[in-house]
Amino acid sequence: MAETVPVRCPACHREHRYTAPAYPCVCGAPVAPPLDRDGSATPVAHRVWQDDWVTVRCGSCGRRGEWPRPEVGCACGVVLRVAVVEGPRTGGGQDAAAGGTSPPESRMTGQDTAGGQGRTSGQEAPAGQDNTCEQDTAADQDGTHDQRAAAGLDPTTGPRETAAAPADATAPTGIASASAKPPFRSVTIRTALDAVTATALYLRWLGYRGVRRADQRPPSGIGLAARGVLAQVDPAVRPATLRDVECLWLTAMTESAECLYFSLTGYAADARARADALGVPLFVLDLTGTPRPVNTPAEALASGGSEDRAP
Repeated sequence: MAETVPVRCPACHREHRYTAPAYPCVCGAPVAPPLDRDGSATPVAHRVWQDDWVTVRCGSCGRRGEWPRPEVGCACGVVLRVAVVEGPRTGGGQDAAAGGTSPPESRMTGQDTAGGQGRTSGQEAPAGQDNTCEQDTAADQDGTHDQRAAAGLDPTTGPRETAAAPADATAPTGIASASAKPPFRSVTIRTALDAVTATALYLRWLGYRGVRRADQRPPSGIGLAARGVLAQVDPAVRPATLRDVECLWLTAMTESAECLYFSLTGYAADARARADALGVPLFVLDLTGTPRPVNTPAEALASGGSEDRAP
């Protein structure tokens, strides 16, 4: 059951009841960050990518994953970062020795998922441990790095920010022509960071250039932006709500941009109906990282209508 804790705003002293969202682990079990009842919420003054994520261990399979750090918006305008109970962030070898299971990304690359800085643990799993999973994920990991690099992402640090790759000289500015597209190459989704990577790759495949992290964080999920478009990636285990779709559309309207929504678990019926009325393309990300259009605007965009959506 999801944990609920009281959160007091230090600016206006309002008290909120916050329930931690649950996210899907690779094994299928819901994972929620453990909230610190004795901790104090801290206002978010400046955004730092590393601080927006927290390492959480799955209680079912022991796998560590990076998930969005809990936050709550106060009515006074302050965004509060909710305190969580964080355990020691150890490398893959130490996790294996302790009997836990670390994510394939950490085992294969030695990447410190908390800070994005690459470092090798220099330790190996105990003798007799089954290495089949590591061998199976090696090829996928190499392909993921190649695809992240192709999308303008740093393959060693995850999807911090995509670089604006130079556009083809024959393509129009902003959004490239949808004709003669190569097949979309996805990445396997194991964590929320992988969902962001898959969405960034798909936006570039659609023809949007200069994909980067959005300046304004959405109420739920992770925001991406490109020239003339805002995209929201929702890795939560609950379906996206009517409020989620409306907030994205209103934010895009203030920036005179189009908007797209990507969810791992689908959409509520009223959210789909409102998205159809507002013309918001809705996509569902499967675990292979392939976005599937679920409404008419999304189908029109995926079938090659992006040239009509130039900013």
